[in-house]
Amino acid sequence: MAEVVRFDYELADEAATAALARRIASLVEAGDLVTLSGDLGAGKTTLARALIRELTGDPQHEVPSPTFTLMQVYEGKRFPIVHADLYRIKSPDELTELGWEEAAEGALLLVEWADRAGELPETRLDVELRLDASQGDTHRTAVLIGSGDFADRLMRAMSIDDLLTSSGWGDATRTFMLGDASTRAYERLEKPNGRRAILMISPKRADGPPVRFGKPYSAIARLAEDITPFLAMAKALWDKHFSAPEIYAAAPEHGLAILEDLGAQGVVDENGPMPERYGAAVSVLAALHARDLPETIGDYTIPPYDIEALLIEAELLIDWYAPHIARAHLSSGARATFVQLWREALAEIVAGPRTWTLRDYHSPNLIWLPQRDWLHKVGILDFQDCVMGHPAYDVASLLQDARVTVSDTLEMRLLGQYLRQRRETDPAFNIESFARAYAIMGAQRATKVLGIFARLDKRDHKPAYLEHIPRVKHYLVKDLSHPALASVKAWCETNMPALFAKDAA
Repeated sequence: MAEVVRFDYELADEAATAALARRIASLVEAGDLVTLSGDLGAGKTTLARALIRELTGDPQHEVPSPTFTLMQVYEGKRFPIVHADLYRIKSPDELTELGWEEAAEGALLLVEWADRAGELPETRLDVELRLDASQGDTHRTAVLIGSGDFADRLMRAMSIDDLLTSSGWGDATRTFMLGDASTRAYERLEKPNGRRAILMISPKRADGPPVRFGKPYSAIARLAEDITPFLAMAKALWDKHFSAPEIYAAAPEHGLAILEDLGAQGVVDENGPMPERYGAAVSVLAALHARDLPETIGDYTIPPYDIEALLIEAELLIDWYAPHIARAHLSSGARATFVQLWREALAEIVAGPRTWTLRDYHSPNLIWLPQRDWLHKVGILDFQDCVMGHPAYDVASLLQDARVTVSDTLEMRLLGQYLRQRRETDPAFNIESFARAYAIMGAQRATKVLGIFARLDKRDHKPAYLEHIPRVKHYLVKDLSHPALASVKAWCETNMPALFAKDAA
């Protein structure tokens, strides 16, 4: 039997009903079924209208009752919405004549008298509305029952409500923010007094199929499995006086946290990188890397950026970019040689200096805080995949930004700045060794990113990332020109010549 979760809402008035509709809108996805039941006048149409207006983004959208038409179809911002009233359906067979299956494909089904449709899917949200005259004419009780996969979503919603209420954010307005390429989602919270925060929703990562050593890719690549690493690293960076968001409250068992809102000012503008802000971001790395940083933070131990993690990331190039973008058909021998050449190139990286490698230190995750002083002007986000690795990785991540073009001139100037600042704090700092590691780490990251962008397009149907591929190719070709990568470059020229073609992805 499917898991079932129940949640009761007390609705004092129509505004509370609209608030519930917004909550439901944040839970539903294409293909979901939401059933509405209740006595005449219980508010089914009011709730349906509020939900449809929320999903279409039109607060004035005309939403008539489908009592006589049986079915109304709306174009939502994320997916179509089918609002149906099946009271007059005598048999499920009649749905075929209505064109039910065609309308329902890829849509949210919002159905009154859903029992007339026959057997219902296990995964659904049932909403029962009840009148309570003793509480006044406008009062309603809504009973939400989630079953199947919807049980997890409803449980998360309950957990969010509990966290917001217990932390003093229960009266905040919640606004959905765009998520990222991961499973995380974010909402902006704003209290009546104008105070803001960010609600981070980071559910535990589902294990993928085993790919090596009986482990999924995420485990081998040392990716965060839950919110614990983020909370640990946020506190660690904060304690070291770097501008990571302060944690106001958290429910790690549910993958939830309320974070300081660092704002929306970035380090790029319409012309690309802003040199002053990029320079400050470089100084942050130089200051961080000059410190002796621990591997263990409280009960959390930062994993190593070991050879297997580095290699499985590099292999994304031959797993995804080669067949789907470069149209290269690689033999098993060619693949094995690619891995071996990278193993040799990365040996000195693994044996080299280690620091907190934040791993996503680039423009989308850097916030400019002009009201703060010195290094505190750079707000840092998205560090849950931090590993103990070579300091050159994050420098390459910033100066070879996958999403915005950093000119060769600016890259060299900022790299020189980093090297000078490191030498100032440590006269023994080896500039030549770091420059070599910078090329290796830049190339390793570029191979990974090309594979990820190809995978996002081919597997996840997110083609927008393809526009960044020429930029990342440029970085990779430039890095491969370093003598430390001569053998890897030769392999690429033989097996994947498209990498070096300027007019092709």
